[in-house]
Amino acid sequence: MSKFVISTSSFDTDNNPPIQHLIQKGIQVVTNPHRRKLTEDEIIELLAEDATGLIAGIEPLTERVFSSAKNLKVISRCGAGMDSVDLEAAKRHDIAVFNTPEAPAQAVAELTLGLILAALRRICQIDRSLRKGEWPRIQGNLLAAQLVGIVGLGHIGKRVARLCQAFGAKVIAYDPYINQPPADVPLMPLTRILTEADIISLHLPYAADTHHLLDTNAFARMKSGAVVINAARGGLVDETALGDALNTGQLGAAALDVFEQEPYQGPLLTCDNIILTSHIGSLARESRQRMEVEAAENLLQGLIKTGLLNGR
Repeated sequence: MSKFVISTSSFDTDNNPPIQHLIQKGIQVVTNPHRRKLTEDEIIELLAEDATGLIAGIEPLTERVFSSAKNLKVISRCGAGMDSVDLEAAKRHDIAVFNTPEAPAQAVAELTLGLILAALRRICQIDRSLRKGEWPRIQGNLLAAQLVGIVGLGHIGKRVARLCQAFGAKVIAYDPYINQPPADVPLMPLTRILTEADIISLHLPYAADTHHLLDTNAFARMKSGAVVINAARGGLVDETALGDALNTGQLGAAALDVFEQEPYQGPLLTCDNIILTSHIGSLARESRQRMEVEAAENLLQGLIKTGLLNGR
């Protein structure tokens, strides 16, 4: 019996018509037993040699993985980012790769807005103080008074721009891959984003050339008291440099939903002026359901196109 693997930390198979269709076809489904991001060795073990399809999370899908998974023919990313997939290796092994770029966009954009507002008004800091028996009167800032710099103006970045504009904020952006941004979002060089924006929000994929895009030099260029938001990929930010910038007061606040190593257990946990969330960007019920159904449909259609499944 052929099988397919779902490697995401959670996945609702019961309420997913394409998954149920695959099961009815006699295909075995194997889910992630660890309920977290898998290591390279763990995904190799899960796929073994008999998996024909994979609904992927953010585990590393490398040449080594593909060489081990002899029968793997279709990968369907449950999400937008493809930086965890070695696309060239997948092509060499004749593996079709799909993703769901639109499905999680609104959820990540809304989380980003929530992080921005929480950082500006010091909501989490005040909550912690109140629970200690204090009654803090901390003055925050209005989003309407900020210049927001969006780095990466794709599906998510455009939504974040619109949400910030709805609050009255001005928005500028950096994205070297688009030529026609929204008329009310001027494109600028990254250097100007860093030096002029009050809030800098990252919405771009991780790659070798974006590794530690925000490092010590980048933080030094920013306005004193600037706010940094990262709900994209952990490797975009040098976490050690970020901690230093927060502790010295160069940055006013930061919020991270993603980290270089997850689950995160590093020194940023001791910083009082940072908000940390556990990679929950897409975990809004409506978006997650859409993303899972689209990922399963992509897998189903991929298996049909490769001739591994009868389309009827």
